[in-house]
Amino acid sequence: KHIEIVRNRALRLYELLKTSNIEFNGATEQGLSGADEPVIIALAATLHDVGHVVHRDKHPYYSIPLAADILDRFLPQFDFYDIEQQVRMKAEILHAILCHHTAEDPLTTEAGIIRVADALDMERGRSRIPYKKGGRGIDTLSSQAINRVSLQSGSDCPVLVKIEMINAAGVYQVDNLLKAKLRDSGLQEYVRIVAVNTRGGDQLVEQIEL
Repeated sequence: KHIEIVRNRALRLYELLKTSNIEFNGATEQGLSGADEPVIIALAATLHDVGHVVHRDKHPYYSIPLAADILDRFLPQFDFYDIEQQVRMKAEILHAILCHHTAEDPLTTEAGIIRVADALDMERGRSRIPYKKGGRGIDTLSSQAINRVSLQSGSDCPVLVKIEMINAAGVYQVDNLLKAKLRDSGLQEYVRIVAVNTRGGDQLVEQIEL
């Protein structure tokens, strides 16, 4: 489910940024076409957490050799990628996978999208199983406080991230997950975050810019 959410939100980020004519540099600097940008993003989002099969700790580094092996088998299935293009696509996808981790700064817009999209999976559904099993850590409680995350075109920026939460605990999730990933992603100037604190349905209590 996490992969599905990250992939969908990554492609939504891509759509909003392209609509605002934000320049992408990963595919083009490799001599690839603009049509390859969403392919890089979709495949990186799909494979970014494959390293979890080894261990959660340092999983981005374990993801690299595993994803590389998968791509070596997958990319040749596309008749429109010759061997040279396959190598370049693979390089961009692996870079985006590595840089979803905050220890590594993205060098491309495509990689920045994967980094931010990974943090946009923060609604309460993510913490449902830990919560039912008795988990009451701040990460779980913070996720439980977030009802909905939506990506919209902003009036003064390409992307408006609107986060609806039922109590202030959700701010922890935003500060320690989303803002940490947005920092040094290369997308900071294009994304604005607004948290809407609600109670009892859609009743607006307060709106906070973060």
